[in-house]
Amino acid sequence: MHSRRSGILAGAIVLVAVLVGALPAAAATTSWATWQPLAGVGGAFTTTVQVAAQPALTATMTSDSRAGQVGVISGASTWLSEGTPIGAKYGSSLNQPYLNLRPKADNATSPSTTTYSFAEPTPTSGWAFALGDIDADAVRIQAVAADGHVLTAGELGFRGGFNYCAPGIVGKPSCTGVATDVPTWDTATLTLTGNAAAADTNGAAAWFEPSTPISSLSLIFTRRSGLPVYQTWFVSQANGITGSVTDTGVAAPGVALTLTDANGTVVGNTTTAADGTYSFPGYVAADGYTVRVTPPAGKIPTGPTTVPANLSAGDAVANFTLRDIVPVAVSGRVTDTTGAPIAGVTVTIAGQTTTTDSDGRYLFDQIPVGTHPAIITTPAGYTLDLVPPPVVVPAGSEDPIGDVDFRLAESPDLSGAVRSNGAGVAGVTVTAVGPGGVTLTRVTDASGAYSFPRLAAGDYEITMTPPSGFVAASPVTRSEQVAATDIANVDFELARLGAIDGTVRDAGGAPVADVVVTVTGAGAPQQLTSDADGTFGLGALPPGTYTLTVVPPTGSSVVGAATRTVVITAAGEVVGEQDFTVVVDVVVVPPDPTDPPANGGGNGALPATGLGPETLAWAAGGAAILILGVALLIVARRRSRRQ
Repeated sequence: MHSRRSGILAGAIVLVAVLVGALPAAAATTSWATWQPLAGVGGAFTTTVQVAAQPALTATMTSDSRAGQVGVISGASTWLSEGTPIGAKYGSSLNQPYLNLRPKADNATSPSTTTYSFAEPTPTSGWAFALGDIDADAVRIQAVAADGHVLTAGELGFRGGFNYCAPGIVGKPSCTGVATDVPTWDTATLTLTGNAAAADTNGAAAWFEPSTPISSLSLIFTRRSGLPVYQTWFVSQANGITGSVTDTGVAAPGVALTLTDANGTVVGNTTTAADGTYSFPGYVAADGYTVRVTPPAGKIPTGPTTVPANLSAGDAVANFTLRDIVPVAVSGRVTDTTGAPIAGVTVTIAGQTTTTDSDGRYLFDQIPVGTHPAIITTPAGYTLDLVPPPVVVPAGSEDPIGDVDFRLAESPDLSGAVRSNGAGVAGVTVTAVGPGGVTLTRVTDASGAYSFPRLAAGDYEITMTPPSGFVAASPVTRSEQVAATDIANVDFELARLGAIDGTVRDAGGAPVADVVVTVTGAGAPQQLTSDADGTFGLGALPPGTYTLTVVPPTGSSVVGAATRTVVITAAGEVVGEQDFTVVVDVVVVPPDPTDPPANGGGNGALPATGLGPETLAWAAGGAAILILGVALLIVARRRSRRQ
């Protein structure tokens, strides 16, 4: 396309400063940039470009491009049509001027550098630039942000390549191109490169929409082959702000309004019409605008005096309401130390009383001439941290007095936890009794924690009530003095109650009832009696060491130790199988004595060695004694079981 470049100056960059409005009430208006004629000579060209009118967005351009068919072109034969991606958003550039430039020299080692230095940083959103006719050449892009950092590929906002001469492009120029002939974008080097063959073609372009304000934009244009040129367009979109000012529901004409941009610069002034309406039309579609109303003498806003306006997505609306000052209005705000508003606070000035709204604000309509202290009723849980000076209303004044502000500091919190054996205990009642006998109650949460927020200064008794199944393992009451800072770790310890049980049996394993077992340890000794099944038990025992002693019934004995010691910890163990064995004592009944045979008696024969009559008599006597002993043992065991 080099022959065509001589008339059209091919190779284009389109920089679109598009900031779109806040409310899409109307379509945005588009303005293609205007240029001053190119001044200077080859290697040292300059010009200026105006991208937007309100607020003015201008840049000074310097370039070391070589001369020869460079300069501002009318756009009558080459343009970006509405069928291109950028034209679809911003409209056709037909008959709108653009700039043609070249490399510094027609070789691969002599790129030209063209820099646009903006008088004010570009908007934060909605603007774009495109490079066109990038075929036998390449362009590296370097943009410097308002804070001095170099924009990344993501911040440059590459939107894609296109060919504005391709068939089927609606409204395109008469040139002929190929839809697939588009430059490639390298995010690492921030470079757009034309087709791989470095062939001279028509219409290859790409466009960008940066997301970061730019102070300067540099384009380093390098020849790959032939005699290339490139083009640059700028365009902006604008939206408007409308609104009204009413005075107690009636239109307020002649009220002054001021518009500032995101930098705080005043960019517009107007006054309301007879019907109370106003407008700021045709401002760059950006966020960060603020409309401020200046109430006439004797008037005060009933709402805010400033309203933000976001034009990045469309038109915006900002309304204001006024009313009379009668005679002097006094207003202020009540906040905590973090700046958060406090609602419902009673404020008194000159004998008049009001309360703060949800934003912590209050307003008195009629404060008379004089000096009046501002008095606040400090709500529970707060202390005064900042008190404003007295309100002074001069004679004849109708200027409202604002910023009569109070600051409150939250009173300290008192908190702690209730634990047992290291774990939190939920549902425990904790009571705080403070100054004047004020009593507060809390219940521990799932983690065992509790808190008394914003306590008034003074001495407090904190009492924990052990729940069922627990006993206090620490003092149940603690004394704390609340002053200026939070008090934490007011903790209590609980121990679970334990139990002891066992069984009394005989030597054969049968249960033995009515046997006394004495338990000594924490508290007074207690006597237990085994039940019919031989069992005994004692519960609700606090942690401690306990001694169990079995008292055998009369005529019985304990097999093994009659005393044992067990320990119950804060975990509340149930110590079972504390069993004892008792047996009935055996009573042996001796046989009745018999007379020995007389010396010399009898027939003089030796004693019989067989079973004579005497032997049988002794055997019968022994058997009778044995039977009697067994009977006595059975009777004794039955008596033991009945006891």
